[in-house]
Amino acid sequence: MASESALQPFYEQYTALSHAGLLPGGDVDWLTALRERGIARFRELGFPTQRVESWKYTSLRNLERNIFHPATLHTGSVGVDTVPSLLADQAGHRAVFVNGWFRPELSSLGNLPDGASLRSLQQDLEIAPEALGGYIDRIATRQADQPFYHLNSALMQDGFVLRVREGARIEQPIEIVSIAAPTAESLAFHPRNLIVLAPDSEATLVEHHVGMGEDSASLANAVTEISVGERAKLHHYRLQGEPESAFHINTLHASVAEQAFYDGFTLTVGGKLTRNEQHVSLDGAFADARLNGAYLQAGRQHCDNTTLIEHAVPDTRCREIFKGALEGKGRAVFQGKLHVHPDAQRTDGHQLSRALLLSDEAEIDAKPELEIYADDVACSHGSTAGELEKDALFYLRSRGIPYQTARRIMVESFLGEVVEEMTLDHLRTAFMQRISDWLDRKGA
Repeated sequence: MASESALQPFYEQYTALSHAGLLPGGDVDWLTALRERGIARFRELGFPTQRVESWKYTSLRNLERNIFHPATLHTGSVGVDTVPSLLADQAGHRAVFVNGWFRPELSSLGNLPDGASLRSLQQDLEIAPEALGGYIDRIATRQADQPFYHLNSALMQDGFVLRVREGARIEQPIEIVSIAAPTAESLAFHPRNLIVLAPDSEATLVEHHVGMGEDSASLANAVTEISVGERAKLHHYRLQGEPESAFHINTLHASVAEQAFYDGFTLTVGGKLTRNEQHVSLDGAFADARLNGAYLQAGRQHCDNTTLIEHAVPDTRCREIFKGALEGKGRAVFQGKLHVHPDAQRTDGHQLSRALLLSDEAEIDAKPELEIYADDVACSHGSTAGELEKDALFYLRSRGIPYQTARRIMVESFLGEVVEEMTLDHLRTAFMQRISDWLDRKGA
């Protein structure tokens, strides 16, 4: 466990905010009980050390050296003209959060189709707190030993709630822009998000995490719970492009029902320390999940992708590919597990991690795992890491292409293979542009 001095500010913040009535839903019994359980469990666990197996390759010492203050509604000045967008005019609906708080004056939700609603957590607590209680903390079934999940449960103040009614289709992507705005002191915010797709519905959600300053550190500790109903399809894409002074912890729990499809992709190019922890449970026959990602890290950036895909019933399928490129002293972690439950026969699951080491000091720790308790399965996993292929690099240079240009072509091609797995053309273009921008900044 981390030192008590690193944990004490969070205990004090919980006490101060709850006594001042600054934690939303103070009159909602189930939420009050959840907050109390959350802070109690966080006291028991504290921040994990590297002696905890799931955090073996990620140290939180740099995070513990900071004292983070709770973000308030008016911290950070952002103008409507400065809100970045991944999709430009391709996004029909955009919700903007600044330091964890929903900002309606910066958002443009447009006219959502009948059967779909997108509200902030605060709005949903005011309108339908009991309906919200049917999902919050109900989807995440493997959170007992996740301290950041419990810290979020105690200190959540805002976030987004997306609901799609049975049979509804949202044709245009929904974009969630989360901005870490610069302030005089280091801030922490704990967004709590919920996505519920009813049977036979479909939606595309794009999360864009950005920052507007490099000086002050920030901690974004987000939890997202997702329910994908029978035969529903959710395309869920995330870009983590926060400043290199930021700490970003993202915990996701998804339940995928019979014949449903969860399509997840995460691109990480920012942050001082990023942890993308994703738990997907395939809970119905013929449920399908695609859980992919890419990352680019340089300097002393650290990116940890930790995933668990549970095949809970027979006849489920998953594909998982993570690719990354590391420059300077950049470091990455991939921990992926496919867990096939007893009697989950005819499971089809495949997992792959590949990394390019672009400098002698770059490093990756990879731990792919298969935990199988059924005998009629087709499962595989693999992991590779190495330098750019010398023969291919020589071939490009022999055609008159300068070294840096040839190197860049190979990196973009390597990462482009996994970006191509994304469903929509303009989203693939937008994500590849962010990869190109990163390579421009780093001179790679």
